[in-house]
Amino acid sequence: MSKGAFMGEDRQAWLDSFSFSIPLKIRYCETDMLGHVNNVSYFMYFEQGRIEYFENLELTEDLFSQKNVSVVADLECQYLDQIYLKDALRLHVKTARLGRSSIDIHYALTVDGKLKASGRGAIVLIDTAGGRPTPIPERAREAIRRFEGPRLEE
Repeated sequence: MSKGAFMGEDRQAWLDSFSFSIPLKIRYCETDMLGHVNNVSYFMYFEQGRIEYFENLELTEDLFSQKNVSVVADLECQYLDQIYLKDALRLHVKTARLGRSSIDIHYALTVDGKLKASGRGAIVLIDTAGGRPTPIPERAREAIRRFEGPRLEE
């Protein structure tokens, strides 16, 4: 699989498939000496967006509790164009695929509608008592299905 293949050939169509987004304020400490956003900051943005996405769907109790916790299994970022300190950054988040105990999430970072970076990652729901993957609760699955609609892969 080539880098960024998860976006498909039509990047605009991929970007248009997101229903959830949040504005991000870039902090000075997230930049380098040239004013570019540092490469590690993108992963912090992805985490923030993922948590806000699940909060928006009211799934924090299902995916982050004493009984179950969601852990990142893999995470990647495609840096497409530079992002600067003063940019009006927006993060788009969606569930692309829903597995038995995993969720594949896509991320898009834009400035004025222009795609600057993309990412994808899988999280796995872990039973805290046994430390093993556990099925995603049906209530959470239904909430994600309702929100994402027919484009959701299962």
